[in-house]
Amino acid sequence: MRKILILGTALGLLMGTAAQAEDLTFAVAGPLTGPLATIGDQFKQGAQAAADAINAKGGVMGRQIKLQFEDDQCDPKQAVSVANRIAASGIRFVDGHACSGSSIPASAVYAENGTLMMSPASSNPVMTDDAAAKGWTNIMRLYTRDDAQGAFIGPWIAKEYAGKNVAVLHDKTAYGQGVADAVRTTMNANGLNEVLSEGINAGEKDYNALVTKLKDAKVDVVYFGGYHPEAGLILRQAAEQDYKFQLIMPDSIASPEFWQVAGPAGEGTMFVFPSDPQAKPEAKEAVEKIQAGGFKPEGFTLFSYAVIQAFAQGIERAGSDDPAKVAEALKNGQPIDTVVGTVTFDEKGDLKDASYDINRWSNGSYAPIAK
Repeated sequence: MRKILILGTALGLLMGTAAQAEDLTFAVAGPLTGPLATIGDQFKQGAQAAADAINAKGGVMGRQIKLQFEDDQCDPKQAVSVANRIAASGIRFVDGHACSGSSIPASAVYAENGTLMMSPASSNPVMTDDAAAKGWTNIMRLYTRDDAQGAFIGPWIAKEYAGKNVAVLHDKTAYGQGVADAVRTTMNANGLNEVLSEGINAGEKDYNALVTKLKDAKVDVVYFGGYHPEAGLILRQAAEQDYKFQLIMPDSIASPEFWQVAGPAGEGTMFVFPSDPQAKPEAKEAVEKIQAGGFKPEGFTLFSYAVIQAFAQGIERAGSDDPAKVAEALKNGQPIDTVVGTVTFDEKGDLKDASYDINRWSNGSYAPIAK
């Protein structure tokens, strides 16, 4: 009897260990600290809300989702270190990274280790184009591409500001320069050429020389590929020189921190963002729960949520947590149901049929404008 009890206890311990091993661990990688930490917080909040919702309904094929958060500070070198740490830990699914300059170098690590990476924010086409050219099937994004954003906003700028002096600026990052180049190309193709094109150094505190240069060139409109800290400073320093121009930006300023930096100088700033997922009926329950926790699910929050949903549905569809099989299942042309709507992926791992809004900041908040 004693031997039976000992064997039973040992078997129970082994079964408990096996049950723990059955948990699914996904990594969430983004800028949890540093000047772009608001984006990392959006990633974290969205992913955790998704995991909680899926777990409450029984998990993925009976397995609970656990999340491991990793901070890359949107720094390419740090992103590679994070990717190596994730791969070494045996995690095979990554919700991240945020900045294209981080996602692109990190993707090589994930490709080598067979990890499925799906970014909810990186938009530079190089990420998936290079992966496809190299035969990497495990690099995806649940977000839009710069060239698609450029094809949307470039012609609009050319039409709306025909005859005006337009400048195109970027912050020399893979994201900022990539989207600025895409917008310039389509704007030029639609008959409007910029009077000034220039790269700035991100992280500086004094952009007065740039403001003076814009002012001397009588620039009416600035398209800036970059992030909210630099955009807000440029606007504030322009206001100090009694100079006002129309600023248009990509999706990076869908954050309350933009207004905290720019203040009233940010009034009227416009930016492009995928059609507001918060307004979609599929997002209603998720939005209410996230808001009940004291967080507003703006920016990339719901895209990060959707990545976790895509992983879960991909695993169920494949009947396996093998990243290669999951990627194949996600790209089979069948739709995935997410909080940002029903999505499908092409062979490269990009979203099909993306749609956009033009948003305008006013009195500390933003909303889509009629186009």
